[in-house]
Amino acid sequence: MAQIPLESPRVHGLNLDPETRCAHYHQPTDIIAIKMRCCGEFYACKVCHDALADHSLEPWPQSEWQAPAILCGACKTTLTIAAYLNCESSCPHCSAAFNPACRNHYHYYFSEAPSA
Repeated sequence: MAQIPLESPRVHGLNLDPETRCAHYHQPTDIIAIKMRCCGEFYACKVCHDALADHSLEPWPQSEWQAPAILCGACKTTLTIAAYLNCESSCPHCSAAFNPACRNHYHYYFSEAPSA
């Protein structure tokens, strides 16, 4: 369900803070980064990916939702997509609150994503 890395993965983004907030999403609960399926790199958000990557974002298919692709910016634990989608907007490892409005953007990152 969760993997605590020996070293925190590098997160790409614009104006990142230590908990992965970026220029686009910087509220207190905006603390997740997503490993993009298209390139295997963590980005703070889709807009950061669009600004910094030289390719289009590719959503994760449901068949790969066991991939560790969500980074909690608070504790640096990596969650599977399935665990993240079922966590009720808080980290199952450290209980840090995640922004519940992120579900409005699931369709960018996860194909067949749950509805908002």
